[in-house]
Amino acid sequence: MTAQPWAQWHAEHERQLADPHGFLAVTSLNFLTSTPRRFPDAPGEWSTGPDGVVVDLADGETLTVDGATVTGRHAFGVIGERGGVSAGAGDAVIEVAKRGGFDVVRPRHPDNPLRLAFRGVPAYEPDHRWVLGGRFVPFEAPRDITVGAAVEGLEHVYESPGRVEFEVDGRPLALIVFNGRTPGSFFALFTDETSGVTTYPANRSLAIGPPAADGTVVLDFTRATNLPCAYTDFATCPLPPAENRLPIAVEAGEKIPYERLAGATQP
Repeated sequence: MTAQPWAQWHAEHERQLADPHGFLAVTSLNFLTSTPRRFPDAPGEWSTGPDGVVVDLADGETLTVDGATVTGRHAFGVIGERGGVSAGAGDAVIEVAKRGGFDVVRPRHPDNPLRLAFRGVPAYEPDHRWVLGGRFVPFEAPRDITVGAAVEGLEHVYESPGRVEFEVDGRPLALIVFNGRTPGSFFALFTDETSGVTTYPANRSLAIGPPAADGTVVLDFTRATNLPCAYTDFATCPLPPAENRLPIAVEAGEKIPYERLAGATQP
């Protein structure tokens, strides 16, 4: 592999992180109940119930939903798991979403200090030794796998089509995979012996392209990425299944973010 494609990929990933309304812009994480509540970083009083999320806007307060200005009472309806709606509020965006079975509101403000102070993501230099061949082994039937979350008391359920088997220095290993964003692709959440030392303790994510006809895949650990919880406490990121705690040091991909370096060992 050459460094240039990796550098371009890494720069694009950093650009997405720095988006004015990305995860670095999130200023709070609020779990909704049937009792209306007001949050200091979002207009309106928010609640949820059997019919979904509702906001009651006071006089002079507005939101923009699907390009239209709304006032007074607005019903967002029932939001599906891992789904979400974005409402505009001046230069901010109010994310209304469902995570782990709970309706949540996450305001995103471009002037959030975390975003303004962002200076990129430290990472291992790309090394072709960490671009590995593997094989996708499907389960007889897809399995629902429950995993923990970065937020205590929350759980996520993902459908897994199977696992990917591979070797490192002759040692057989495997990762449970979940369905990726594009058809036929996968992603794996994992930890390894660098976790909490040079890489973020809770998780990293590896995108894996669709398998070839014979089931072979490529695992490019040089592109292993942090999840949003590596940067902000206002993320509900899933944790890896127990099977994905690799007993090796994957010295590739993204390291502990600068924002989390206090108290970590970083050579």
